[in-house]
Amino acid sequence: MGGLAKERIGDAALAAKTGKSWGEWFKILDAAGARDMDHKEIAAFLAKRYGAERGWWWQMITVGYEQERGKRVAHEKPEGFEVSSSKTIAAPLGSLYRAWTDENLRKRWLSDATFSIRKATPNKSIRIKWGEGPGRVSVMFYPKGAKNLVTVQHGKLPNAAAAKKTQAYWKERLEQLRGILEK
Repeated sequence: MGGLAKERIGDAALAAKTGKSWGEWFKILDAAGARDMDHKEIAAFLAKRYGAERGWWWQMITVGYEQERGKRVAHEKPEGFEVSSSKTIAAPLGSLYRAWTDENLRKRWLSDATFSIRKATPNKSIRIKWGEGPGRVSVMFYPKGAKNLVTVQHGKLPNAAAAKKTQAYWKERLEQLRGILEK
């Protein structure tokens, strides 16, 4: 369908959770005049008409609708573009966390980065102010036994081209990190 992101949830899963497929939601929103509404208005319409308890689903349907109708492109958010990248790494969670917080270790895989850590919760998350601009990075750590998952979300990017470049950057950086920690 149109401009929807590749990673959108499928019709069957959406219908199982909300009672309707993408096409059905698009028809409902078109009939409600959603082409002329902003994001908050569309989500509020869904919550008011179909119940606030599915707020996350209404947000997802709103984004899907905006993408489908050309009001938003993949990775676009109200405050700019946001991408994410994840990597499962066979290393202790503490080592994975230290790879971000220990400057000497970080230089081995993320030497070109300029950032400051705004908030850190050991072995769980790090919030980063990226570079000189408005960039924002959230790093999350998830225990998975002998292997652990790190997820990077980089937001407030200026456009789709920057989002694509940044996503490739993080994929490459996390692969390099994996190579260092799994030695």
